[in-house]
Amino acid sequence: MLLPPHSVTLRRQLEQWFEEQEILPDTVHEFEDSAVIKIFGQAGHGLFISPTAIEKDVCRRYSVEIVGRLDEVKERFYAISVERRLKHPALMAISEAAKGDFL
Repeated sequence: MLLPPHSVTLRRQLEQWFEEQEILPDTVHEFEDSAVIKIFGQAGHGLFISPTAIEKDVCRRYSVEIVGRLDEVKERFYAISVERRLKHPALMAISEAAKGDFL
C-alpha cells in the first residue's frame, strides 16, 4: 500500500478499517503529497486510495484502474471564510449542497 503518514486523519481511518477487516497491509511507502502517491501507484509500486469524487480524473490522468471501494472510510473537507457571508459562487454552491445533505 501507498499511504499518507500517520499524522493524517485518513490514515488513521484506513488503519481502523484494516484492523476491523483483519487485513495487514504491507506499507510500501508513505507520502505527504497525494500526487506523489498517485505517481508511485501509476509506476506499479502499490495500491493507493483516492476520493470517489475525482476517480474518473485520477484513472484518466494516471492510467490506473479501480480495484475496490471503501465506503466506510470518508475524507472530510472544510471551507473556512473570514467573511461572515459567502460571496464566491463556487463556495456558495458547495455550502448549499452540503446543507442539503445534512437536512
